[in-house]
This record gives sequence, C-alpha cells and structure tokens, in this order.
Amino acid sequence: MNSLIYDPWSLFTDFGIIFGLLLLGKLIRVKVRFVQQLFIPPCLIAGFLGLTLGPNGFGLLPFSNYLGTYSAILIAIVFASIPLASPKFTFKEVKGRVGSIWAYAQLGMLLQWSIAGFFGLFVLNIIWPNLNSAFGIMLPTGFYGGHGTAAAMGSAFEGLGWDEAKSLGMTTATIGIILSIIGGLILVKRAARKGDTEFIKDFSELPNELRTGLIPKEKREAAGFSTTSSISIDSLAFHLAIVFLIAFIGYLISQGVKSYAPKLELPVFSCAFIIGLIFKKIFDKFNVTDYICPNQISRLSGTFTDLLVAFGVASIKLNIVLKYAFPLILLIIFGTILAWSVTFFLGRRLLKNYWFERSIFAWGWWTGTMAMGIALLRIVDPKMRSKTLEDYALAYLPIAPVEILIITFAPILFVNGFGGWFLSILLIMAIVILIIAHKMSWIIKNPKKT
Repeated sequence: MNSLIYDPWSLFTDFGIIFGLLLLGKLIRVKVRFVQQLFIPPCLIAGFLGLTLGPNGFGLLPFSNYLGTYSAILIAIVFASIPLASPKFTFKEVKGRVGSIWAYAQLGMLLQWSIAGFFGLFVLNIIWPNLNSAFGIMLPTGFYGGHGTAAAMGSAFEGLGWDEAKSLGMTTATIGIILSIIGGLILVKRAARKGDTEFIKDFSELPNELRTGLIPKEKREAAGFSTTSSISIDSLAFHLAIVFLIAFIGYLISQGVKSYAPKLELPVFSCAFIIGLIFKKIFDKFNVTDYICPNQISRLSGTFTDLLVAFGVASIKLNIVLKYAFPLILLIIFGTILAWSVTFFLGRRLLKNYWFERSIFAWGWWTGTMAMGIALLRIVDPKMRSKTLEDYALAYLPIAPVEILIITFAPILFVNGFGGWFLSILLIMAIVILIIAHKMSWIIKNPKKT
C-alpha cells in the first residue's frame, strides 16, 4: 500500500497516521486497566499498532517507504535540544556533590557496552560464526541507548554496509522498554515489602494519575514560560526554530565530512549535539540563554522522543528479527541478567542515600528510556524528595560526551575490525573508575543486606 513516490503529502500522511496511533494508544492507556497496571506508554502502543497494521505487518496502513528514516532524523533533533536545557556546571561541583552517582552511572554505561559486546564476540559468534561481530553491542544499543541510539547506530551501520542493525537495535530497545516496566514494577513491589523504599510502604498507595497518565486540574504544572512576544514570533516557534537549526547544521556537517571521507560515518545526532554545545556557549556569553525556557525545550524533546519510539517500533522488520531469533533471545537473556546485576549490585555500593530510589531510576533508564526511569522513580518517590533527577542531571553532563563518542565510533571501529580493542578500552575505563571510586571513598564497604 505504500507509495513508491515520496512527496510532502507522504510526510503529512506518515505523521498523520502516527499521531492518530498515539492518540489511540493514549485512549487505550486511559481505558484498559491491564495497560495501566503495566504502565505501558502510549508511544509504545502506537508503535506496536503501526508495526502490526503497517507495511511490516498486515499492510493496512498506508505508510510511505521512508518509515524507518524518521527515527534517525528525530534523534538528531532530540540531541540538538539536550545542551539547550542543560544548566551550567563545573567538574568541581560534580566531584563534590555527585561524584559517587557519576561513578555509578558511568560504570553502568561502560560495563553494559563492554560485557555485552564481549558476550557477542566470544560466545554468540562462536555458536553462530556468521553473525556480525557487532551483534553483541545491539544489546546496549537498545537497552542503555533506547530507540534513539538504535536509530543512530542503525543508520551508521547502514551507511557502512550492515542494513540489519537498525531493526535489531529497535527490537532490543522495544523489549528493553517492556522489561524496564514489568521488571521495574516487580522490583518496586518487592522492595516496598522488604522495606528498602524510603517514601512508600505499599504499592497500592500510587495516585491514579500515574496509572492513567491524566493529571487532575489541582496537580497540573506549567509546561514552560513564553520568552518572546507572540506579536513578533510565537515562543514555541522560537524554541522550535533554534532546535531545528542546530539539528540541520549537524546534518550539513555530517554530510560534508562524508563527502570528503566516505568511510568516516559521523552520525547526524553526534554533530547536532556538538553544535548544540557550541550554541549553548554562545547563548550563555550573550545572554540569549535568558530567553530560552528549559521547560519548553524539554517538552519539545519529549514530543520528538514519543514520535521516535512510535516510528522506531513501527519500522522494525520482522523477517530480520525472525532470522536472528535464537542468538537474539540469548543476548537479551544475558543482557537482562547483566543489567540487573550492574544496576543493583553497584547501586548498593555506590549510592549512599536513597539507594533503591536511585537504582530503580537507573534500571528504567538502562533498560528502557529516561522516561521509564522517571516513571518508576515517581512510583517510589512521588514528591521527588530524594533529589534523584537533579543529581543525575548534574552527574550526566560529563558522561554525555563519553556516550556520544561510544555511539559515534563503535560502528566505524567494528566495521574496520577493531571491535575487540574498542570493547577492551571501555572495560579498562570501567576499572579505572572503580579505582577512582575506591580512592575517593565512594564505595560502601558493608552495604545493607535485605
């Protein structure tokens, strides 16, 4: 049903359908109790509906042939917005206030990437010799990275000759979201029963708006402030223009590098993030930052992320998933055990205050998305008294460049035969951080037993 001719009306049709599916997903979340109990986000429901009814399923929805391209564009826009909503920070502040959280979060990233990658190289590739050497890193691509990273890595591998990477990454990301929700709820119930939670004692205490996603009038908060007069330019249009311009410049740089060095595939989102950092510095210097509302930027980023997940899931090619079903199942089982071990073993030993609240946020983030982490955090800390989000936001600022470098160079190094060296460097970095944590007395020697 999808047309071979792509024009502006094809774009309009694709987005019209996906927005319709998002609204249908929201209706299902509000009305279906089972979906509420599992906290399944509407964007994921929309993606499953698009996958089932779209060209990769029954072919009932007239999506265009470019369904899989949107996620790569949307992740560039999301990463373009990240620096604009970031506060000013110094590394001294990070060390003094959230050093142990930085070590915990950085280790979570490095260990998931390195250990899962080695599992692919030295276990899965021995059982199935024809597997791509980068098959193992499809686990952290989807679990730690989410649909955005899956889109970025998939596009990079596609440009380097491995067309199946995007569908594999989108599959692990989708399974990761489901795991983050279902596994997270089980862990929360168990922790509440054992007394590990600081702010809730009974899972049934959860407010209804967390289940339905509909906020009552008395609990609603402002989504942002207008920083420009609508008589000149609407405030939302102003913020949207800045984000799109940054992403577009990132795209031009990526294409420019590719034209001069075809083997160097710099992802658009990486370039957009760097341009965003440059714009942020310029805006800070000339006080333009005073007219950028972080809440509006965050709302735009959230909107594009919802679209990214919906398009990403809908674009999964089921024939590829079935082709790699057995190694994919083994990878996901191993990855689930790895994610659980890293999250809670390290959480007990590096998080001195509110260890479970901060660990369950990490679980949601490291298996699903940051939004899933926030959802689980709100369950165990409804009033946000643990300051988890503020501390993670500060700790993540020096982590973000490391993540960008990993995602940018992983495809290039694996395609050129340096995957093992790449994973070894990540593992060595993790060991160095453990040594630093020990030297700084961040490690709890006798964590609480439960």
